[in-house]
Amino acid sequence: MRVMTTGLRFPEGPIALPNGDVLLVEIARGTLTRCRPDGSTDVVAETGGGPNGAALGPDGKVYICNNGGFEWHERGGLLLPGFQPASYVGGSIQRVDVETGAVETLYTHCGDRQLRGPNDIVFDRHGGFYFTDLGKGRDHDMDRGAIYYASTDGSSITQVAAPLLTPNGIGLSPEEDRLYYAETATGRVWYWELDAPGVLRITGPQVSSTSVAATLLANVGGIARLDSLAVDSEGNVCVATLMVGSITAIAPDGSIRAVVPVPGGDFMVTNICFGGPDLTTAYITASGKGTLYAHEWHCPGLKLNFGGWS
Repeated sequence: MRVMTTGLRFPEGPIALPNGDVLLVEIARGTLTRCRPDGSTDVVAETGGGPNGAALGPDGKVYICNNGGFEWHERGGLLLPGFQPASYVGGSIQRVDVETGAVETLYTHCGDRQLRGPNDIVFDRHGGFYFTDLGKGRDHDMDRGAIYYASTDGSSITQVAAPLLTPNGIGLSPEEDRLYYAETATGRVWYWELDAPGVLRITGPQVSSTSVAATLLANVGGIARLDSLAVDSEGNVCVATLMVGSITAIAPDGSIRAVVPVPGGDFMVTNICFGGPDLTTAYITASGKGTLYAHEWHCPGLKLNFGGWS
């Protein structure tokens, strides 16, 4: 595993580009940033708030889950996010023009429900996107989360599942017949079968007026807490594992394929994406120390629907 970039302010949401660059957000800095193979960086856009998950859409623009920001703390040489800050005004979905740096806000609500802490995002082949809303934490209470499905033109957003406990990473199976999500607080990965874009197949009990029960894929166990995820071409769910400081690869049948430790003593391993000429390079964010790593994966990553990959 090699270091690509250092000195970042809590990086997340990496997007590998065909030219070798990686776009990512710096949550504590409030920016979308370009990281080049030589380690240099450029700010692409100032988003404000707390930019979190990011993905390229069908129009070539970057769609960002903005969680609204955190309190920040320096502990043991790590930069760590805390509770909802005094400056918090809500979460949003933003769209960034990479060429100009222009930032648009697409969604702040789903109906009368305010977006609280949008976290991670994935596009399906139809051009719509799923995103998680983890919510925000405060001294004595926390929000219940949700998953949404939305269009890129700002005209349509629907709630897919709620209430959920700390939904974080989100991804689709290679056939796009499963929707995976990582549950941070419990260290579990869950999934639903899909009947149509944004429509869950009802195979289990209904757990609320708006949600059906998900199927447990895997319980990582121990002290592990889970963050964002990516799926590789074999269908393995590769999830960033907090507290352990690793990437955990989970097969479609729920077995643990591998645990890949990330060096440097940073337990805040938050995200992974795939790139390189044959998509076998895993780019991994170790956020507490602000480092972007590159690591050769055993198989190609799952080619995303948008992003210029042939």
